[in-house]
Amino acid sequence: MSFTRVLIANRGEIARRIQRGCRKLGLETVAVFSEADRDAPIVAEADHAVCIGPAAAAASYLNVAAILAAARATGAGAVHPGYGFLSENADFAAAVEAAGLVFIGPAPDAIAQMGSKIAAKAAAEAAGVPVLPGYRGSDQSDARLLQEAKALGTPFLVKASAGGGGRGMRLVTDIAAAPEAIASARAEAQGAFGDPAVFLERYASRARHVEVQVLGDTHGNLVHLGDRDCSLQRNHQKLIEEAPAPDLPGDLRDDMRAAAVRLAQAIGYRSVGTVEYLFDPERRAYYFLEMNTRLQVEHPVTEAITGIDLVEWQLRIARGEALTFQQSDVRFKGHAIEVRIAAENPAENYRPETGTITLWAPPSGVRLDTGVGQGSIVGHHYDSMLAKLIIHAPDRAQAIRDSVAAIDGFAVGGVGLNLAFQRALLMHPDFAAIRHHTTGLGEMFANGWTPPKPDAQSRALAALALHLHLAPKTGNTPWQTLSAWRLTAPAGRPGAAHYWASDDDDPTRVAGDATQLAMVLPDGARLAVESPDLTANRLTGRIGGVPFTRAAHLRRTKDHWQVFLSTPDGMAGFAIETLEDRHLQRAAGQAGGADLLVAPMPGAVVELRVAPGDRVEAGDTLVVLEAMKLLQSLVAPVAGIVAEIYCAAGDTIAGQAPLVKLDPEEIQ
Repeated sequence: MSFTRVLIANRGEIARRIQRGCRKLGLETVAVFSEADRDAPIVAEADHAVCIGPAAAAASYLNVAAILAAARATGAGAVHPGYGFLSENADFAAAVEAAGLVFIGPAPDAIAQMGSKIAAKAAAEAAGVPVLPGYRGSDQSDARLLQEAKALGTPFLVKASAGGGGRGMRLVTDIAAAPEAIASARAEAQGAFGDPAVFLERYASRARHVEVQVLGDTHGNLVHLGDRDCSLQRNHQKLIEEAPAPDLPGDLRDDMRAAAVRLAQAIGYRSVGTVEYLFDPERRAYYFLEMNTRLQVEHPVTEAITGIDLVEWQLRIARGEALTFQQSDVRFKGHAIEVRIAAENPAENYRPETGTITLWAPPSGVRLDTGVGQGSIVGHHYDSMLAKLIIHAPDRAQAIRDSVAAIDGFAVGGVGLNLAFQRALLMHPDFAAIRHHTTGLGEMFANGWTPPKPDAQSRALAALALHLHLAPKTGNTPWQTLSAWRLTAPAGRPGAAHYWASDDDDPTRVAGDATQLAMVLPDGARLAVESPDLTANRLTGRIGGVPFTRAAHLRRTKDHWQVFLSTPDGMAGFAIETLEDRHLQRAAGQAGGADLLVAPMPGAVVELRVAPGDRVEAGDTLVVLEAMKLLQSLVAPVAGIVAEIYCAAGDTIAGQAPLVKLDPEEIQ
């Protein structure tokens, strides 16, 4: 079981995290990458790197033959699967072992048993772990499933046995809808997992998602490392995780931890794993959901409160080492929160964001697990999560405050992220009071979430930051530094520089010198700033005698400036034009028009729902696009007749590519 070189069969932040764990133990690493990830940080940082195929995951990160060939070619002795992709694929684990390599994870039979939700629940019941009432039988006929659905009663869930991440899951609140729910869940399960088997389970509303980390070696030692709460979710995808799970009754917490250990012992589990539960606060009861036989995305919060490096112990256990501590040695300290940072726009139905990261300025002094950096290209081929921010503090309240502060100090340009939304979740009263639950986003933001609009002073200070950035430096003249400064002051006529924000018709005007600047805002309000200065990404000065300090980062785009400024509502981005931009570099108009549907981002056309000559209404779905593992329904911008179609199902298209042209004049 000895090995000195590990192939990491994954990408992004988890690949870099595993790489750090290997380096800690003096192990060499092999990075495998798709053509789309050729310039990813993991490739440059690995000891060896092998391209295993094109961008499509099926041809690269899910290509078992290519991964094993890379292991042979580089002399790797072990394979770490990370999470996602092949991490819970029992056939892959078996293939790794059959190739004479060490699979860094549990035994293939444990993966297979827990990979079937039906088999996993049977094992949980046998180990005395509570499960939700439902039907998990082998008879998958429509008649039997409908019979069991009526006996179970609504509401209930139809769930894919081989599923995960909400795929192949349907909520039924009216028994009349059960046949369609069963059929659609089966179809999605077959397409996503190659297995149409489903089961029925009572739906627990307002439940929380609590999980227990377990760790076992090959010598029969097995411990738990405490619990986590992952209840802030959207569509069964976790957003924010924390450890320990807050506000759990002490006796129930002990039971959940002990039950997780019993289940792991019953199946002879080794390596790290997570037993997941639904916790019903009203009934003061918990129920087994599933067991994840891999490292979890949220493992850093457990590491923070225990001081135990989970990746290190995965590697040690795979080498045959025994745990050097017992359950009584595990201590829990403080509270940890993890914020998932994703390239998506929560204000627009979590629309994926793509592009090149032109600015990557994370906060200092906190843990950040990331797979990208400045200059990284964010494409549409993979999951939208780019990084994880992990905060550890003495208690939950301080952890929340520190998490918000870290987000407020995080500036990213070129690609939109979900940071402002995550900040809103952290600051929501329901989260503070632990009233949140797995389906609670609709209650937390009943009218949807919209990003906060920066206050007038922050907008003015963004223009001020640009003004100071463009100001002539000592020893230079405006002839050497073309900028917004003018040569009117030496003539006795103080001039003003003008800056237009993207959504302002009127400019912000700035006049004065290095000791004091007078600003006139677009609404006519006036602001005097004393001792203004921009140094090392910090904007400082005094307003009304009161000092201020703001983080400020500036980047130039093709036709305007981007200013990222910390505000009372967090880090905000401003698109600002100078006078030169206004007259010489006007932005090109948006692609498309009122009668043309264009792709909002790169992706793959999953479904084309219209043909030339079809009559459509505004809002009708014309094209279904898949980007970053999410389906986007693209709707008709106007009512009309389909005049031309520029795509077909299966096409891979670029952002802003024309898809469907309508003739709006045909509607009378």
